Parts: sequence; structure tokens; C-alpha cells
Amino acid sequence: MIQLILTLPVLFTLPTVFAWQLFVKAGEKGFLTLIPFYNLYILLKIIKKPLWWYIFLIMPFINVFVYMLMIVELVKTFGKDQLWEHFVAVVVPFVYLPFIGSKNEVVYTDPTTVEHEKKGPVREWLDAIIFAVIAATIIRTFLFEAYTIPTSSMEKSLLVGDFLFVSKISYGPRIPNTPIAFPFVHHTMPWSQTARSYVEWVKWPYFRFAGLGDVQRNDAVVFNYPAGDTVSLRFQSNVSYYQLIREYDRERVLSDERNFGKIVSRPVDKRENYIKRCVGLPGDTIHVVKSELFVNGKPNPTQGIVQFKYVVKTDGVALNQRVLDKYNITEGRMGNASGEWVFWISEEIAAVLKTLPNVISVNRMLENEGEWNSEVFPNSSYFPWNIDNYGPLVIPSAGMKVPLSLQNLPLYERIIHAYEGNVLEVKDGKIYINGEIADSYTFKMDYYWLMGDNRHNSADSRIWGFVPNDHVVGKAVFVWLSLDPAKSLFGGKIRFDKSMRVVK
Repeated sequence: MIQLILTLPVLFTLPTVFAWQLFVKAGEKGFLTLIPFYNLYILLKIIKKPLWWYIFLIMPFINVFVYMLMIVELVKTFGKDQLWEHFVAVVVPFVYLPFIGSKNEVVYTDPTTVEHEKKGPVREWLDAIIFAVIAATIIRTFLFEAYTIPTSSMEKSLLVGDFLFVSKISYGPRIPNTPIAFPFVHHTMPWSQTARSYVEWVKWPYFRFAGLGDVQRNDAVVFNYPAGDTVSLRFQSNVSYYQLIREYDRERVLSDERNFGKIVSRPVDKRENYIKRCVGLPGDTIHVVKSELFVNGKPNPTQGIVQFKYVVKTDGVALNQRVLDKYNITEGRMGNASGEWVFWISEEIAAVLKTLPNVISVNRMLENEGEWNSEVFPNSSYFPWNIDNYGPLVIPSAGMKVPLSLQNLPLYERIIHAYEGNVLEVKDGKIYINGEIADSYTFKMDYYWLMGDNRHNSADSRIWGFVPNDHVVGKAVFVWLSLDPAKSLFGGKIRFDKSMRVVK
């Protein structure tokens, strides 16, 4: 959040710099466009708007809309009244503002003395709606986007029902792969469960603008689900296509539309949005030992609240709901034996529960070391890993070269063919990449390792592997509202103590 506050003057200054000639034509000094914040004061004077507008310019997120409106009002003072002209001014001010400023015939007119063409109510509303859609689309594509937390994989760091803003300028905004799409929806039309909201006959390659920085270890990152390139429209991302073909077989999944739904592919920007914590950067070595995470051989502390699955045994007296509420225990169920309960809680809460008079024992549930869980990445018995005992594994970085063998190929095959677009084949015990025998591979992109803070209730990189750099959407920065889905509007639904907080 501090980064955003410090960056706002720069963001506002950059487009205004290109209005240098327009400032001069309006009777102001051109160099004033270079002075952060003060240039906005001069801009308000030029467009003859009340100075109390400045209040909105220092309000996060609202200021973006207000500034766009100011740019539109500026070009209107130079006779640019057409909707397309307003659109161009907002989208590419660095081109359009100096362009009209260089035209001798374009002159400044005091907006208080101009009688604009009267528009009917339909035209007024239509213009307002179109402009709002365009402005909001630009903002959510290149600056910030609102998200909702749907699952408990990040409890208690981020709660189900949290409404948060994700900064796309933190790591640099991407241009959309599918620029022609229905506004304000992701991959599916709002009135359908299967109709696509985008077209693919116009597709743009991956490109990311420069951002404020790079992904840092322990950032809460929003990204496109890597295994979401192919999905069943019946199960969506709740059960991945790759999990279905492992459990059944490819032939049946593709042919049995009645049970599995239609199987479709999606471009990167239309895959499901996930949020997890980045615990592994390119080049890092990840190792999970008895559920404890080590990065480069050292324990990895996180700013979030890490939870695990615990079995709580009591003397037969159930834990009182007031106790659960006191310690904010929201995930749990009855165990298999009498007086046994299963809770997803932090180590600190587990220690507190041990002190309760009716609690006999509190033990973390762990999968045994060396016990292979076929559902974890890379789904190969060569790597007998599970969610509690995983690795060690090196996270690939751009330019890193690794030897290839049939044994380690499962680690890298999706990178080679799905993420980096090569033709990968195995014939007669040999590996072929783009038709040539390969005994090594050099990565083109950086990759990341992301895990949920709720370690025993999170489908994360331990299940589907590496996250490519081109899948990274942005950084979760601010929770503006938190709603408890289990409560009514007047029964404490709004979690005031969890609203208006910075994401850690």
C-alpha cells in the first residue's frame, strides 16, 4: 500500500507531462506539467473545475476515475467533443495530447464561455455508460482489479468473503491475450455456465509492461491457474481436467460429455484466478519436511497465519461454540472416534487448545515420509512425495539449464510443451524436443512456487506444479470489505475488524 501511495504522483505526472503544449496554449507555463500534484492544481484551473475536486485526487482508486475525467475535460477545452476523441485521450494520452498540442489550428477556449451542443437524455446516458465502461476496463486491465476470496486456502490470512484490490502495476500489467471480450466478466457469460465471454480470432502474444518491482518471497499473489489451460465445463477448476484423466482415462473424459461436460481450452488470461503466497522464487530450492517449509535450506517464516490440520481428542465433552468463536476456529468437523474432532488451526491455537481442561491431546495430522501421494506434482512414482514431505525441488529460472532424462522429465514436461510451446515427444526411450534428440533443456521464463497459508486445505503448487511468469496477474494489496458468508446482514455479516486492512 505504501508503494501505491508513493507511486500515485508519478502515475499522475506521466500523462500530464504530455500536455506541456496544451498548458502553454491555455496561458500556463509548460514546465508546470512536470511538478507532481501541483500540475493537477493547474489542470483544474485550466478546465475551470472547483478546487475541491482535489480531494478526490488523493483518494485511492477514485482518483483514477477523476483524473481520466480531467483529461477528457482538458481536450474538450480544445474543441475535442467527439466520444472517440475522449477515448483516445484517455487510452493513449502520451500520443494524443502532444498531437493536438502541435496543431496550430487547435486553440484553447475557456470552458465557461463555450456553449456546447445540447444532447438528449438518451445520448447523455449512452455517452456516460460507454465512457464508464471504457474507463473501468482500462483500470481493471492495467491498474487495479477487485477480487473476492471464494475458498479457505489462505485462512486466516485472507478469509472467505474478503473483497480485495489487486495491484497490477506492482509487477507490471499484462496486455490481454484476448482483447475482444464482454466487459466485467472473466471467461463465461453471466447468464450461462458454458458460453464463452471472449473471442479468440483476435489473439495477442504475451507482453508485460514494466512494474514497480518483481514478485517477492511471501507476497500474496493473484495468478491464472496453470492447470486451467484445459477444463471440463461441468467441473470447471473444482476438479482439474488432468485429475480427471488420471482417475479415468483421456478417451473416456473426451467422449463422455454427459458425465464430464464439454472439454475446452482457455488462453492464459481467461484461466481461473487463484490467490496463494509465493514461497519460492526462480532459482530457489523448496523442501517440505513433516509439513514445515524450508527455502534454500532455511525455515521460511511468513507474514501470514499458517494453519494445519489437527486432531483434537477430548474426554467426551465437546468444545463449546463460544470457545471456537473466541479463538476464531471456523473450519472443523467431527472425527472418526467418540470425543474426536478435526480442526484446521494455527500452531498457536493448537497450543491454546491443549490447555483446556476437557482436551486430552492435540496432534497435527501428517502424511508419512516416503509415502507417495499420486495426486501431488509431478504425479510420478520416481518422486515419492506427499503434501507434508516434498522435494527438495529447484524452481526454474530463465536461462537455467537442466539435464533431461526419462526419470526427471515429469518435472519439466508441462514447462517444455504447455508453457514454453515446444513439441515434446518420447520415442524409443529417447526425448525429442521440436524433432531433435534432447538431453538437456534451457528455460525461457521464470517460474514461481505458490502455496496456501492453510497448508492442509489448499490445492497449490504441491498439486499442479510451477507457476509461469506469464500467468502472474498482480499483488493482493488491500481488503476493503470482509463479509462472513455464514451470517446474516444484521447478525454480524460485515466483519468490521477485518475490513479496510492491508494484505500481509
